[in-house]
Formats: sequence, C-alpha cells, structure tokens
Amino acid sequence: MREGIWLDIVDSTLDELHNRAAGGAADGTWVVAAEQRAGRGSRGRTWHSPRGGLWLSVLRRSGGTISGFELLSLRAGLAVAGVLDGLPPVAPVMLKWPNDLMVRNRKVGGLLAEARWQGDRLQWVAIGLGLNVSNAIPAELAGRAASLNEFCSETTVEALAEPIARALATVDLDTPRLGPEELSELRARDWLLDRGISSPLAGTGAGIDDEGRLVVRDEGGSLLRIAIGDVVQA
Repeated sequence: MREGIWLDIVDSTLDELHNRAAGGAADGTWVVAAEQRAGRGSRGRTWHSPRGGLWLSVLRRSGGTISGFELLSLRAGLAVAGVLDGLPPVAPVMLKWPNDLMVRNRKVGGLLAEARWQGDRLQWVAIGLGLNVSNAIPAELAGRAASLNEFCSETTVEALAEPIARALATVDLDTPRLGPEELSELRARDWLLDRGISSPLAGTGAGIDDEGRLVVRDEGGSLLRIAIGDVVQA
C-alpha cells in the first residue's frame, strides 16, 4: 500500500488527486487534507470540511474501461462501512442510497466517485470520502448529521485514514453487476429499506437491485426503480 499524502489546507482532495493523477500518480495513491476550502458532494453540493474530519481521496486506475463505475459509490460505501464496523459503538453502519453513510439515523459521511477520460478511454477514477470524525457539525444540520466521536470518542482521523484508503484501493471496478454477497450485505445495511419516500418517486424503499438501482414499492404494490437522483423521505 502506498504511503498517504497528508496535506494541510486544499480546495478539494479530489482536485488535488486529479492533478497528481494527470502527472502520473499510480493506482492506489491517496490524499488526505486537514481542511478543505471547497469540498464537494454529489450534484455539486458544497461539503463543509473543517479540521477534525477525514477528507480523503483515493486514485484508481484500470485497463481503460470500468464496467462497474455506476456501482462504485455503493461498493465504496460497503468498503468504508466494513472498516467502521470495527468501532463497536458505531456498528452497524448503514448506507443511504446512493452514497451516504449513516449511524443511528444520522449522516456521518458521503462518497463521490469522479472519472477522467481521454476520448472514449478511461484514464482514472478518484474516489472521494468526507467523514465526520471529531469536527463540529453546523447547528442547522445537527439533527440530521453527526460526527463519529459522538458515538466513539477514542477514534481519530489518523487511525482511520490508512485502513479506509486500503479498503477503497481494492474496491471492484470492473464487475458490471452486484453479486449475491454484495446484495445481501447491501440489504443488511439499506437505510431506506421499508422507509417512506416522497421523491423522486413516492412509495416505500424495497431494496437495491443488481444494477445498483434503488427499488421503490408504490402505493399499488408495483416495484419501480431509480437509477439516479436525490431521495427525499416521506
């Protein structure tokens, strides 16, 4: 496993990693920053990234195609959750489709995978993780978000960074469908399972299929599938 690159303040560890990848950084390279000025989440959202959180990005390279890219956030979520389950007060870590990490019904982290292409050939993928460890949570988010130290006071960014980077460096990039073991683990960690959903489809969470789509049961009992979008609870 490659040594981590530890930085103080950056705009974004994803941007930092993309720059290093363009300069030839190898598969498995990982970057951690103490603070991000312009951290980002899915669909362009700003990610509050003060000191005390784990702001990490891991570089993955493949042979030019990644058949499993659409599944990468789910697989990365399983990888990170597996590491965090080693903190008994935190387990079980749940996953809110498609890329949020949940502990006791509050969000502790999120994942974002970004690809870079040259023509139709994939050059690399950066997997970004924002994980609240000991950082303060903004007052307006306190009911919906939490830091790990609220549940497990002894854990630190330094203790978590390398095990999580190792896990992300081995995530399957190429298998185009989720296998039976992955589906079973996702079902056990599926935070939306049996919860009411109002958007983008109204119904009840009914699992995740082998293409990584969220399955929703509508009022008539039909099973509908969401491939992309923001889920809003009913």
